[in-house]
Amino acid sequence: MILEIKKFPDQVLRKKALEVESFDNSLRELVENMAETMYSAPGVGLAAPQVGVSKRLFIIDISEKKDNLNVFINPVIVNAEGEILEEEGCLSLPGEYANVIRSREVEVLAYDLEGKQFSLKADGLMSRAIQHELDHLNGTLFIDKLPIFKREAIKKSIKKRKELGEY
Repeated sequence: MILEIKKFPDQVLRKKALEVESFDNSLRELVENMAETMYSAPGVGLAAPQVGVSKRLFIIDISEKKDNLNVFINPVIVNAEGEILEEEGCLSLPGEYANVIRSREVEVLAYDLEGKQFSLKADGLMSRAIQHELDHLNGTLFIDKLPIFKREAIKKSIKKRKELGEY
């Protein structure tokens, strides 16, 4: 089932998500629905708060064929190295893009759908996506990482697009 993606300035996007405690069928169903939503959007990542669910969970698939879904539950970045500036967008801020500084490489510790802990070292787009989606779990959006004048320009753009019915 395709879920509604919450758009900025929806307040659910600003709340810190709660830890996942039950690895059950409802969690699997949420992940399936999130995957369907992300693929139809289309996007490379989606965090539970973006669909109105306050859980520390996100999914990522950076493959071209969209056949390599990665599920991260209760994720924590345990190491980050380097720095890189690249363009980002967000399904919760459709049509808005900006260059954001992120760590070049990260190592994340998380749980899978079975409740098994795993560690993943990532660079490139996967590293960027992990950091972006983890920010969502903490109530942070990519625009929060921008200089204030750029952030305000994006907010103004969204307001104008809302008035025109384009957002």
